[in-house]
Amino acid sequence: MQKKVNILNKKARFQYEILDKYSAGIVLTGTEIKSIRDSKASIAESFCEFNEKGELFVINMTIQEYVYGNYYNHAPKAERKLLLNKKELKKLEKEVTNSGLTIIPLRLFLNEKGYAKIDIALAKGKKLYDKRETIKDRDNKRDLARIKKDHNN
Repeated sequence: MQKKVNILNKKARFQYEILDKYSAGIVLTGTEIKSIRDSKASIAESFCEFNEKGELFVINMTIQEYVYGNYYNHAPKAERKLLLNKKELKKLEKEVTNSGLTIIPLRLFLNEKGYAKIDIALAKGKKLYDKRETIKDRDNKRDLARIKKDHNN
């Protein structure tokens, strides 16, 4: 039985307004998938970008070098190709070029077959006042839950 791998981008929902979500496969080498299985990856500072051929790549995703790898080891911050349907790729590319939206990774995980997948989102950056509003809402929910808990006891 394989261990669950669930690497999150916690800042994504705070800094961006999520418009649409997709699940994509990633092209990886042997030592990269072994490091991901050990949960030695980070998608906190990463984003996605199209190249001139219309292929989608994840940029700035860090996968630490595999401890037991020798000279076949991978580069930690290499660009990695994402696998989506042609229709989804065309739709995403049109949205990014026309409306100035960005594509960010939300979650890196292993599916039931053991393949590494990444949840990506079409997102729009939040303004400072939107972020303040998010903080205020979160604090209000926390206070309300605390009051409910005290009232039930």
